[in-house]
Amino acid sequence: MSQPILAVSRRTRRTPLSPRVEAHGVKGYTVYNHMLLATAFRSFEEDYRHLKRHVQVWDVVCERQVEIAGPDAGRLVQFMTPRDMGGVAVGQCAYAPFVDENGGMINDPVVLKLADDRFWVSVADSDVVLWSKGLARGMGLDVSVFEPEVGPLAVQGPRADDLAARVFGEDVRAIRFFRFARLPFQGRELVVARSGWSKQGGFEIYIDDADNGLALYDALFAAGADLDVRPGCPNLIERIEGGLLSYGNDMTIGNDPFECALDRYCHLDADTDFIGRAALEAIRDAGGPGRAVRGVTFEGETCPACVEAWPVAAGGAHAGYLTSAARSPDLGVNIGLAMIERDRWEPGTAVTVETPEGARAGAVTGLPFIEPRPRSVQASSASSKG
Repeated sequence: MSQPILAVSRRTRRTPLSPRVEAHGVKGYTVYNHMLLATAFRSFEEDYRHLKRHVQVWDVVCERQVEIAGPDAGRLVQFMTPRDMGGVAVGQCAYAPFVDENGGMINDPVVLKLADDRFWVSVADSDVVLWSKGLARGMGLDVSVFEPEVGPLAVQGPRADDLAARVFGEDVRAIRFFRFARLPFQGRELVVARSGWSKQGGFEIYIDDADNGLALYDALFAAGADLDVRPGCPNLIERIEGGLLSYGNDMTIGNDPFECALDRYCHLDADTDFIGRAALEAIRDAGGPGRAVRGVTFEGETCPACVEAWPVAAGGAHAGYLTSAARSPDLGVNIGLAMIERDRWEPGTAVTVETPEGARAGAVTGLPFIEPRPRSVQASSASSKG
């Protein structure tokens, strides 16, 4: 039976880097923020092994920016997140869950503070620009909210620092984790952040011009031939190993930050005004969430594609559902992310995962499955989104 294809039209936007991605033989796409996002080049496993050993260049322009600028920019950003943004400095990237009035996850973006009155909100796959516009207008704020033509090109992998230094100079190595600097490239200054959606370390470079973006893509490949640089993309196996949640897959607006293991970004004791405060305080005061994200390992020589949530049972009773799954070559076992009920979420709890190929015995685990390199090592060589 032939596989269905993704019909691409003007509603499914290409990125400025799509010509290079296609020239490198992309094998598949998904849609992310109404744009194309590559899913594989050689295979999930081959791309995974290469990412963990070498360096890759990713077209992730689909991680759209919502620019919030003006006298009330800081107030609007703070109103959307339970994280206390008061201590975030200019030049810093801040992971900040955005919630609605019920405490439900709107998005889990990285916020770049460009100035005291100007932010880029680098969003996961949901329409944050519409949410932000609605809040700004409803609150009568003096702020401009729009989606600029800006998106990141990522350099990820253990050799990311070496490759970036060849293109941007040695100053790139001094960028700290979740900080950014403006570095020159062919007569322009680009925002270069030590971040990225992998645990292998690297950078996200925010391109704002199609021609300049293509020139940067080509320069990285020209400079990295001896580093075995290849095209890449967020890798399903690697991100599950690292415990990186995918908005729309592992968490939705139906989940609150506590369920998503984002407690450390919920600063309920801070004197901040944010939407959803009462809802999150009620969850805290009730003793916490009734379910939360956990890891699950399960049997089988192969792992089917998890395109729908799979029921998870323990002791014959419902225990939750598994949302993302893959076979880890390095661990030699099937691994997954799952939303597990409180009375079943202790590591070691025996579970049964109902896959499309039948029931598989498994167990609850903590996250991540594989610990990233120590931050001290990352800071001197490469880093990742945490």
